[in-house]
Amino acid sequence: MSQEHHEAEDFPIETLYDGQWLRLKRRGHWEYAERSHGNGMAVIIVAATPEDHVVFVEQYRVPLGKRTIEMPAGLVGDDHAHDTLESAARRELIEETGWEATKVEVLLVGPTSSGMSNERIAFVRATQLTRVGNGGGVDGEGITVHEVPRTQAPAWLMQKQAEGYELDLKLWAGLWMLERNPDGTPINS
Repeated sequence: MSQEHHEAEDFPIETLYDGQWLRLKRRGHWEYAERSHGNGMAVIIVAATPEDHVVFVEQYRVPLGKRTIEMPAGLVGDDHAHDTLESAARRELIEETGWEATKVEVLLVGPTSSGMSNERIAFVRATQLTRVGNGGGVDGEGITVHEVPRTQAPAWLMQKQAEGYELDLKLWAGLWMLERNPDGTPINS
């Protein structure tokens, strides 16, 4: 084990700040953020419309001070105590995009930034979509929905970056998971 690992284990965990959604903690010299709900879980929803258009969302993100392009996503357990990954994904997809999925499938769960936060995210593939609303989010989220033909999605994303948008790097993993399972097999196998 590294010296740093041993040192961190020798120190108690201190709470430096405890907010409504986040906590700032320190153990030894290591400072990190924790989500204060749902064991730090979030979902990211990988979805394509029946016309094979990839569903993206655009919104202003305060920490970056910019608009971002992301896949639909949301917190697990923020307002619903008995949330599951699947129920959170279904809810967030409808709220953010207006699309409802007949089938949702959890693909992978892992940390988003293991050196900075306890947040873990589940990639969820949503299929058999039906339009049930306009999306846009809740509570003033100001989400704009983009539906981009799958074959044009990477070029569209790079154009958005050239226009000054921040791009969530998980977008490329999501695009890959539209066609493949986490083990690399095609989804039709």
